[in-house]
Amino acid sequence: MQARFQTRITELFGIEHPLLCGGLMWLADARYVGAVVNAGAMGFITPRSFPDLDAFRAQLADCQEITCGRPFGVNLYISGQANQNDRVDAWIEASLGAGVRHFETAGFSPSRWLPRLQAEGAVVIHKCTTIRHALRAERDGVDAVALVGHECGGHPGTNTLSAATLGSLAAEQLRVPFVLGGGMGTGSQLVSALSLGADGVLLGSRMLVSEEIWAHENYKNHLVDLDASSTTTVLSTFGKTYRCLDNEAARRVRDLEAQGISDFDAYRDLVRGEAARTAYETGDWSHGILSLGPAISFADTVEPAADIIQRFIHQAQHATERVGHLNPTHPGAR
Repeated sequence: MQARFQTRITELFGIEHPLLCGGLMWLADARYVGAVVNAGAMGFITPRSFPDLDAFRAQLADCQEITCGRPFGVNLYISGQANQNDRVDAWIEASLGAGVRHFETAGFSPSRWLPRLQAEGAVVIHKCTTIRHALRAERDGVDAVALVGHECGGHPGTNTLSAATLGSLAAEQLRVPFVLGGGMGTGSQLVSALSLGADGVLLGSRMLVSEEIWAHENYKNHLVDLDASSTTTVLSTFGKTYRCLDNEAARRVRDLEAQGISDFDAYRDLVRGEAARTAYETGDWSHGILSLGPAISFADTVEPAADIIQRFIHQAQHATERVGHLNPTHPGAR
């Protein structure tokens, strides 16, 4: 019988497993999120991935059909540039109108939008890279926090702490439920996170090899061949550290940084988001700054999202049994 890990997060999100599959820029669409949700986890559609509001609404409708009434989520990235948040209100209204009541926010504080979301009974989890920001989010009134360590693909910020260290600190200081992200790729890490006091884990890179991810098969097959040393960080020059695939584009960015070049125009073509989308479309992974963390090293095949999640839970069950044998009162202990 498969173990069930019931936590404050499974209760808050109404899910079977304490696994949140975070928003993936360009990639988290209805097909992928629906597959994650149907497997008992929670996924978040990323509205910034779509060209306009109608396209986003179509994704919401598709996900409703795929999940047959199961709850799914929407990711809201809050930019530090006010003009980049012009569409957030429209995304929220479209989401609420479609029955979405689970939101993952990231970037800057979501406090401006919390009253509207929570007036509709929505659950908001805010993604942070530091305990200080997590405590601020808690004071602002979010329902839960996702804390990501420096291992995470994408934006770890200026954080130099691991997910494990953040988890221990959060257990002592936070009152709201929290999950840990960054390098999470196997079920034993779920057990580790729970033992630290977390209520679940946040998955990102591990899910990139899901069959339902629309990226080119050549790219996904390349990911399967990678190890934990296949990522790098760039853009620390600008205080916007980004963990990504160690490809030609990333190496060129690192070279510019090593030369002390601080004019962002020199980097613009290398780091623009459209280059990443093109890489996903064509399978040419040499171009674009492609978000990726060391959790990819746990991926050994391209398979359905449901299989990844089930494997994750089976691994967690085995890890729980191993830990149980350390208890001197356990029947199997020596």
